[in-house]
Amino acid sequence: MEPTKVQSEGGLNVTLTIRLLMHGKEVGSIIGKKGETVKKMREESGARINISEGNCPERIVTITGPTDAIFKAFAMIAYKFEEDIINSMSNSPATSKPPVTLRLVVPASQCGSLIGKGGSKIKEMRESTGAQVQVAGDMLPNSTERAVTISGTPEAIIQCVKQICVVMLESPPKGATIPYRPKPASTPVIFSGGQVRADPLAASAANLSLLLQHQPLPAYTIQGQYAIPHPDLTKLHQLAMQQNPFTPLGQTTPAFPGLDASPQASTHELTIPNDLIGCIIGRQGTKINEIRQMSGAQIKIANAMEGSSERQITITGTPANISLAQYLINARFRDVAAMWSDPSSMSTS
Repeated sequence: MEPTKVQSEGGLNVTLTIRLLMHGKEVGSIIGKKGETVKKMREESGARINISEGNCPERIVTITGPTDAIFKAFAMIAYKFEEDIINSMSNSPATSKPPVTLRLVVPASQCGSLIGKGGSKIKEMRESTGAQVQVAGDMLPNSTERAVTISGTPEAIIQCVKQICVVMLESPPKGATIPYRPKPASTPVIFSGGQVRADPLAASAANLSLLLQHQPLPAYTIQGQYAIPHPDLTKLHQLAMQQNPFTPLGQTTPAFPGLDASPQASTHELTIPNDLIGCIIGRQGTKINEIRQMSGAQIKIANAMEGSSERQITITGTPANISLAQYLINARFRDVAAMWSDPSSMSTS
């Protein structure tokens, strides 16, 4: 399909992908009976609208197309949600109409541009569109993305989405993005002894080492701007991130007698040649921050010592955190080595 220009936005005619986070009820409204509503939205807007699979409480709705098609799709979604609100009010004593609310999922590396210096950009968007815009402070679980919530009338939301698209085009994501993938409410985890547990809180370092033994794959598969963790890495990440001290130290769980639900933090040290430290840190610390975020470990890099050709890295956390941090550091070395062997890919580091 030929993309048409959006004159009001400076003649944009590029193809964009915008991701929305929706609850199951909202997704049902968008799909409609026998898929009729989403089919109509696709046909009338010209945008591709995909809805993530699964019986998760949350779903990702991906809208792709030229800017004008995306804005039409957003308008149809916003008006559909307003219609749902009006219908629900007819059976309710509420007198004031609540605003329509949409949640965008945006790479964290672009959120600074959306907020602007001292909050100037987000303030300008609020004032010029009349929509409320909020950028979440924390990243969504197991990802490097944040939720951006837009509330208001459908007209205000459409204008706000237009402005957000312009900012995202002017400030592309930095580095690889690990996309948010909603998880089912309860994912069973099978441990080495065959026991099944609905949550991986009590995973031990022994279970983690079993996962680490067969990991010749790189940490990420790059798909466009997104870096998709391999399935085994995702399991590792879940284990590392969910070994948090929710229960008092030393307390055991009934499913695993004698297994501490919150392992004591420990420390591991690595020494890395000075000339390789840059690839671990990344531009303005992006890579080391990504590794910290993914592993849940504290990672400190010692200052360069005069006369020494090596730097010391100290990793602190649970055994799971440390193992995943080490794995991600090694994967980073492999990625960089691959780039050196293929000079055409150097610009993506």
